[in-house]
Amino acid sequence: MPNHPIAIIGAGLAGAATAWQLARRGYDVVVLERSTPANEDGSSHGSARILRYTYPDPFYTALMIDARRGWDELEDLRGERLITPTGSIDYGASRDPAGLAAVLADARVPHELLTAAEASARWPGFAFDGPVLWHENAGVIDAEQAVHTMIGLAVGAGAELRHNWTAVRVLPHGDDYLIESEAGDTVLASQVVVAAGGWLPALLGSLGLPQQAIDAFPTLQVRQEQALHFPYRDPSAAWPTFINKRADIQVYGLPGGRDAGLRGQKVAEYNGGRVIGSALDHDHIVDPARRDRLVEYVAETLPGLVPEPYAETTCLFTNAPDDEFIIDRIDGVTILSPCSGHGAKFAPLIGQLAAALVTRADSGVSRFRPLAARIGA
Repeated sequence: MPNHPIAIIGAGLAGAATAWQLARRGYDVVVLERSTPANEDGSSHGSARILRYTYPDPFYTALMIDARRGWDELEDLRGERLITPTGSIDYGASRDPAGLAAVLADARVPHELLTAAEASARWPGFAFDGPVLWHENAGVIDAEQAVHTMIGLAVGAGAELRHNWTAVRVLPHGDDYLIESEAGDTVLASQVVVAAGGWLPALLGSLGLPQQAIDAFPTLQVRQEQALHFPYRDPSAAWPTFINKRADIQVYGLPGGRDAGLRGQKVAEYNGGRVIGSALDHDHIVDPARRDRLVEYVAETLPGLVPEPYAETTCLFTNAPDDEFIIDRIDGVTILSPCSGHGAKFAPLIGQLAAALVTRADSGVSRFRPLAARIGA
């Protein structure tokens, strides 16, 4: 074992999962969180994230099957449910329900491909105009409680959590790394895991990486997304999660959980928010024009919802090229950006991949290592 702890910057889903996986393996871990775990300034707050298996790329469907085993273990260890089963529907010509069904069939994931009439009879709260894919194994993740559960397991295994510790710089220090905080505190670490979410673009140049790695790093785009909560016309109706992709808009929705007072559907436009430099520019203000666009969509296509939002929120998407994840390592610095708006559902598996990369210098998933491919890291 190294003489100094492995430091993890960020206590969102990715950082918490990595801390849990490393600590349970007996490694000394310290988690450095700029605020508190799963706080509202990050990407892992709140009680509602979609868990689904539908991807046009079979790789991600297979990855989700692996990740679900991690969720099952996490729920067993917690002793309470973290995923509310709801099932999920995919529809819209640009979503290609038939193509997604073929991927699920190859992966042996239970599903049904329905006509618009069949789907409308089952879910009268939606207006369908074409085939609809249903898969029952989908659900809603309580992201906030998942973070707290994984952090709790990590601390229980010996990890240390430091709140209100804003990392601003990582410096090579012999064979180790010196991490400096905004307040002037320091931590000496044998390795560093950076799971900073939307803060990563602002932090990247201060991680002690060689210039070659910084120049080769994929361009990240941070968006300030927004979600609106709409009340159900029939509070007794069971609503699934959904993704509707048309040529002009892509919208997703899910039962809002505590975020919506358990009485409405959380609806958002995928990558519909404004582009910002990093999480430092997150102002938590919902854009009125984008709000109106989403209200209009609900009024036209979701007759089971009252098109008058009763709550709204903003969150951050940190997008990498082609919506891929980044789980890569340069020397003793591992960078996690398993984001692109769809990373939450993979959290336990992300922790396993990151722990493997930290301890064996190989996660086993080469497509998440763009720096290794470009500069031979």
